[in-house]
This record gives sequence, structure tokens and C-alpha cells, in this order.
Amino acid sequence: MKKAINVLILCFCFAVIITFCFVSVSCREKGKQKDTEVETTIKEVSRYHKWYYFEDSKVLPVDKPQNVPLKSFVPWTEAVRISSSNNSISSENTAYALVNRAGVLCFNGSNFLLQKDITLFEDRTAENLVFFNDTPLFSVYKSSFFNNSISDPAYREDSSQHFFLVQYDVNTGVSYPIINCGNITKLADTEVVDYSWDGKNWLCCLKTVNENRVGFSYVKWTPSAPLLSLTPSTASENIVLADSTEEAFRNTKKPLDSSREAPERIKKLFSGFAADVPFSIEVKTAGGYTSREYYNSASGSDKKELKASAIISESWSAALFEDGTLYIEGALPGKHILRAGKPVAIRLPKLPPQFVYSDFVISGTTLYAAWEETDFFKTNRSGFLMLDLDSTLYKKLL
Repeated sequence: MKKAINVLILCFCFAVIITFCFVSVSCREKGKQKDTEVETTIKEVSRYHKWYYFEDSKVLPVDKPQNVPLKSFVPWTEAVRISSSNNSISSENTAYALVNRAGVLCFNGSNFLLQKDITLFEDRTAENLVFFNDTPLFSVYKSSFFNNSISDPAYREDSSQHFFLVQYDVNTGVSYPIINCGNITKLADTEVVDYSWDGKNWLCCLKTVNENRVGFSYVKWTPSAPLLSLTPSTASENIVLADSTEEAFRNTKKPLDSSREAPERIKKLFSGFAADVPFSIEVKTAGGYTSREYYNSASGSDKKELKASAIISESWSAALFEDGTLYIEGALPGKHILRAGKPVAIRLPKLPPQFVYSDFVISGTTLYAAWEETDFFKTNRSGFLMLDLDSTLYKKLL
């Protein structure tokens, strides 16, 4: 009998120990989840945010994206949409976005202005926004697949119309070419369809289309005079050119392993992500050079790959996923550091099927998140969400 009682006591003690261990582990797991759980979910209709959409070269308000007037899907190179955006570094209240086929969208806190330029943007694809001494630069080109005007004899014969690198003058609100295709190649019927800039060297991918063939070539160049002083008429004499290769260009665009090569602040932002979640993220530095893509392959995972855009600014970093989940850490201008430096997650209003969030900037304490309706390589309706982060995030965390 005594032996049986001892066995029961041992079993009871063992059960207490197991229970204690389970609770301890459970608490630790909950603690880990707490670091990355969604702090706030933004409702579709709220007084703290506004929806806008693009109609030709106009920015118009709307109550929600699904109520934007229907139109036809067109290839993304030809659609009016936000194609590239980033923050300035000189002022945390200043940010810019390229609106393809329309102009440059300028953000300053809760105010924005679309600087239209029909001559430059109307018949060209605009993308690849970067900064030189905090001056916005971007490229324009005509797509040989979708832009019929590229075969116009007048355009083919006039090399001065084959624009490449464009400067946006922040003081006048005017965009003007500083380098044309003819400044970096002697090939006719050629467009610079992509480029990469590391702060010193410019590496360009050129596409030549004529009656006989379609060919690609690669050029590396550096200015021998101040870049912003160049014009298409002076650039040829003030550029040092060298042939490059497809491999060299691809290496500048090759996605890198996020766990090993991503910036530390991006690793911190995604520290709560499960290892089996595949994702790819385009990382930009405020006021910086060409963005870089990082990935988490999660081999063998059956989960859908998540896509995101991220910005590293001086006092904050943030990433926005296509589904509207925004991760942010640090401190916005004039505000305290969020949750002692830990990442915070916000869930933006859910978009209708086929709609995604594509890019973003944060101007002061205002988030501008681009959205668009997509179907493979085509785009339909598009616009952006303006959200007051002071009211929806900071005041909720007090």
C-alpha cells in the first residue's frame, strides 16, 4: 500500500512538472508571436484614410477601389499606374512616385501634387526612380512589344527623341532629359530598357529592334563632368563609355538570399517570419541608388510566395506586402520609437480579388500605398491609399 502511495505521489509530481514546462513553453511561444502580431487592422472605410485613383493624367477621390469606373486591361508598360517610388533623404516629409504615362507625384506630409508632363510621359514607359544628391532621376523608354509608336518612321529616324535618363527639378516641378540613348550608343532603333546604378557606375541594358532582328547589348558608363550639368547635346563629350556583358548586368539584378545578404534592418523587420514562408522583397534606401531584391526560397514549402517592397530610411524602415500587411520599425518624424524598436505590423484595408498593393512611401506620418488591379502582365484600375499613421498607429500604441 505504501509503495502504491509513493508511486501516486511520483506521478503527481511528474504531472506538475510537465504542466509547468508546458505553460512555460506556451508563454514563450506567445511572447514570440506578440513581437510580430498585427497591432491594428484598418477598416475599408475610415476617417483616417482616403482612396484615390488615376483617370488618364488626373488624380480623383473614390470611396473604395472597386467603385473606380471600369476600363480595359492594358500591358503594365502602357498603364497609368505608380511604377516606382521612394523617399527623399534631405527631408523626411518629401517623397516621390512616378505615375506612368502621366508625370511625377510629389508628397509632402498630408499634401500631394501630380506634376504632369504630357510631352515626356504620354507615349513612354517611366520607371527606375533613383536619387543623385537627393535629386530624383528616372528612365523612360518605348516598349517594342506593346508601343506601336516605336515603329513610326519619324521616331526611328530622329535619334534625339530616344530619351533615356531624366531629371526631375524639385524647384520648378519640370522633368527634362539629361542623357539620350544616342549619347551612349551608336546603334539605331535602340532603347535603354533597364539600368542599374551603384552610386558610381551606370550599367545599361539596350534593346535594338529593326526589320532584321531584335538584339540586346550592354554598356557601362560614368560621367566625367557633374551629372546634373549634362544635357543630351553635351553628354556625349562628358561620358566615359565601356562595353559590358549580359552576365555583369544580370548580377546587378540577381536576387540575393535574405538570410545571409539582406541589410540588418531588413533582417530585423522580418525576424518574426517563419522560416518556411517564401517571400521576395525589393529593398530601397531613401534617397539612394538602384534597389536590390532579396528572397527566402523556403524549399519544399507549399505556401504561396509573398511579394513586398521595402524602404530603409534614417530613422525608420518599413515593408509593404501585396496583401496590405505593413511592417514598420523605428520612429517616424517627430515621433517616439515604436515599441522600443520592435517591428510593428499594420493590416491595410483588404482589396478586392485581383487587386494588390504594389509600392509605398511614408511622408512625415502619412503613408501612401499604391494599389492596382492586375491580370498577369496587364493592369486595369490603379491609384493609391493615403493613411494617417499618427492616428491609426501611434495613438493606438500609447
